[in-house]
Amino acid sequence: MSQAMDVVVSGLVFQDLVLGLPSAPRPGTEVWATDSVESPGGIANFAVALARLGLRTALAACFGADDLGDRLWDRLTDGEGIDLTLSRKLAGWQTPLTVALAYDNDRALVTRGTPPLLSADELITAPPAARAVAAHVGPWPNEWLAKARAAGCVVFADVGWDPSHQWDPQVLDQLEHCDVFLPNAGEAMSYTRTDTPEQALERLATKVPVVVVSNGADGALALDAATGERVVVPAYPVQAADTTGAGDVFAAGFIAATLWDLPLEQRVRFAALVAALSVTRLGGADAAPRWDDLAAWQAAHPEDHHLQALISAHSGR
Repeated sequence: MSQAMDVVVSGLVFQDLVLGLPSAPRPGTEVWATDSVESPGGIANFAVALARLGLRTALAACFGADDLGDRLWDRLTDGEGIDLTLSRKLAGWQTPLTVALAYDNDRALVTRGTPPLLSADELITAPPAARAVAAHVGPWPNEWLAKARAAGCVVFADVGWDPSHQWDPQVLDQLEHCDVFLPNAGEAMSYTRTDTPEQALERLATKVPVVVVSNGADGALALDAATGERVVVPAYPVQAADTTGAGDVFAAGFIAATLWDLPLEQRVRFAALVAALSVTRLGGADAAPRWDDLAAWQAAHPEDHHLQALISAHSGR
């Protein structure tokens, strides 16, 4: 990296093909999509959302040395201004592809891919020069997170879907090296073996200083274990077209607001707003809002003063 970054993110990058459907497909029938979009996905949702909010963002990930990989690489660098110095193109490995079927205000995912040939620890061999780092944690080593935290980075972590449905609690051991954990409610309850998001929040707060659990249309809740501050924020009511990547965009909004030193409630509100705007369009990274989108939302909702000063200060940049 030629300069210090605000955030370095690492994880698996996908090419997403999102199809908007009028109803769920059934065996033996054909459903015509009403709309479609191709978009970077996976950890790229984080990177694009952060970059669109004005943060200097770097991404450490593997890309296949194939057409999909080349297109994603060019899109992220030239189209979004993301630094890929820590990323690698790998011959003989296919860039993962996800087809998202969006219908009934939700989505189902089908993915073709194999584990990358290089781990995050092999891509990031020294603590990155950044204010913060973010990663998807899972049943794989993430020793670079401990190094980054020791070097003074704020460490944010998220988890993804577990296709094995095992939800191994040992994954949570990696939170020892994290400052903030940002799971969705289903992930939080599955990993903690609890029955409600509130119970999961309490359990996770024993492992990491700040926990934020996003809960879709029910909003989000957060707990600062050090101060005891607890926040519950309702979801912003929007017409959902596609929820692909919404959790990643939520996390990116929280990361950005944390780096701007906002109070906990405003951090959660800002994260909820950027996630809400992202679900109104198809795609994960492609739907991540820019400041102009946030300004347009504020103009349409002058009665909501919670984030007015923040949006006004950044609009037009």
